[in-house]
Amino acid sequence: MAEQYPKPSNNLVTPLLTDLYQITMAYAYWKTNQHRRPSHFELFFRKNPFGGSYTLFAGLDEVLKFLSNFHFSESDIEYLRNTSQLSHCEAAFFDEYLATLDCTEVYVHAMKEGSMAFPRVPLITVTAPLGIGNLIETTLLTLVNYPSLIATNACRMVVAARGQFWEETAGANPPRALLTPRTDGGGPSRNTPRQLAEGGPADFTRRKPKCVEFGLRRAQGPDGGFSASKYSHIGGFHATSNVQAGKLLNIPIAGTHAHSFIMSYTSLALVEGVKVKRVKGGAEEMVELLPLVMKYREELGWTKTNNGELAAFVGYATSFPNVFLCLIDTYDTLHSGLRNFVLVSLALDDLGYTPRGIRLDSGDLSYLSLECEYVFHTMANRFSRPFFYDLDIVASNDINENVLHSLNKQGHGITMFGIGTNLVTCQSQPALGCVYKLVEIDGEPRIKLSNDIEKVLIPGKKVAYRLFGEAGWPLLDLLVDSKEVDQPRVGERTLCLHPFMEQKRVAVVPKRVVKLHNLVFDGKNGVVPGQDSTLSETRQFVNDQVNHTRPDLLRHVNSGEYKVSVSENTFRFLHQLWHTETPVRELR
Repeated sequence: MAEQYPKPSNNLVTPLLTDLYQITMAYAYWKTNQHRRPSHFELFFRKNPFGGSYTLFAGLDEVLKFLSNFHFSESDIEYLRNTSQLSHCEAAFFDEYLATLDCTEVYVHAMKEGSMAFPRVPLITVTAPLGIGNLIETTLLTLVNYPSLIATNACRMVVAARGQFWEETAGANPPRALLTPRTDGGGPSRNTPRQLAEGGPADFTRRKPKCVEFGLRRAQGPDGGFSASKYSHIGGFHATSNVQAGKLLNIPIAGTHAHSFIMSYTSLALVEGVKVKRVKGGAEEMVELLPLVMKYREELGWTKTNNGELAAFVGYATSFPNVFLCLIDTYDTLHSGLRNFVLVSLALDDLGYTPRGIRLDSGDLSYLSLECEYVFHTMANRFSRPFFYDLDIVASNDINENVLHSLNKQGHGITMFGIGTNLVTCQSQPALGCVYKLVEIDGEPRIKLSNDIEKVLIPGKKVAYRLFGEAGWPLLDLLVDSKEVDQPRVGERTLCLHPFMEQKRVAVVPKRVVKLHNLVFDGKNGVVPGQDSTLSETRQFVNDQVNHTRPDLLRHVNSGEYKVSVSENTFRFLHQLWHTETPVRELR
């Protein structure tokens, strides 16, 4: 094996992270001298999750780490030797086979991590001796299923939140014709509240909301939480609340304070005398913040706001004056929390700091966000403070994909969504359902039959292509037997058939042809160079794909169908083998 590749992120990912039947089958293969037979496996899924039209492939990085470090330890073998299910097995199986087994004869082809994938098209293919090809099945599935599900869920939520998956910078540069001059000289204005719902001109002048992952405390354990932080970032989420993920993955972290922080402050006396350094005007003196806040409280007549909440905001502002963002719904969102935030923000601005924004964690998010936006714009005009136009309005509280679409229809002023439970648990569909199937052994295609047409296996080693049309986006994916001479070519007519319905066919003259799989693990040479894309590079790859896919595939309701076809020769062979392997019943 080549030089040591990084170990899996989770120490539990070892050869023993598998189902028992993988090991019992391995023994049976070894016992009958079948374990060396050359085999070909495919890892794929049969149905897109969440009722949608696409899936994002993720988890390849951890697959490569697992394969590179595959080795049964002495304690692994001792444990297996003494289990009741394997205690009768010959000693040579443990001492001569498992003890020396690695992945130096395993060859893996895969889609690029972050690829848009569709049913039946392999995410990963494995060519290996039957024994080791069988032993890695469960581990590969667990390393791909959840990451792909999370990345897809995240991407769908980003699409929903933004109205469409625009480039990261698109919201900052709306069409100029739709903007009106701002009276403070600070550039184009945002629209005032009670604005139009989705589809109206006001939408174009808004920043497209970002999504932040808040799910650690609701995730299925530490690994579920860490994986959700990692793969939601690939799917388009901007940041995570998970500090450990931020450190290990170098992704942005986000968070401020909880309701308990607000509730712990009971009076203004607790923040008397606390000071902040003045950074405006060159005089870096320490200034007591509370008197400045109380001056604005008197000026605006907001003397009935909750004192403990105001004290908490002052305490937080003195600790984090550069990133002052407050949770405002502890007592009364509009008549206390919002007003207290404005008071402290005005005082911070006097000292040279730019407040960040507010978070809403309950109530009617559409109405409250628009009312908060209205107050911010009013304050911007009244005090000539342009920073109010650019404050973030963060919303949390059991947000899911349906809520995001609903908010778009109602209209809202939210600039960032904090999403936890429904993201990390994939509440609307908790599993993707990838499978790992033997499709060829000893060079002979194999088929699995079923009364459920969805579960009938397309046999043999295949090459997958993505065919692009004149508009620039993919038309369909085509599976072609690896031995076929006629592979699809740019500008040449290619007949593409539905795998099981001959009458469903189409002729494609592609403008571009992309081979979907590349060698990523090369036996004794290990991981092929160039497979170490950063998370941000994979995230950008996802962004580019989604921005250049057919719009109907991104629809929330009645999304379009993406064709996965086979070549004419592959179709004929599939049905010939199907007939050959199906017993003919006799009726008497």
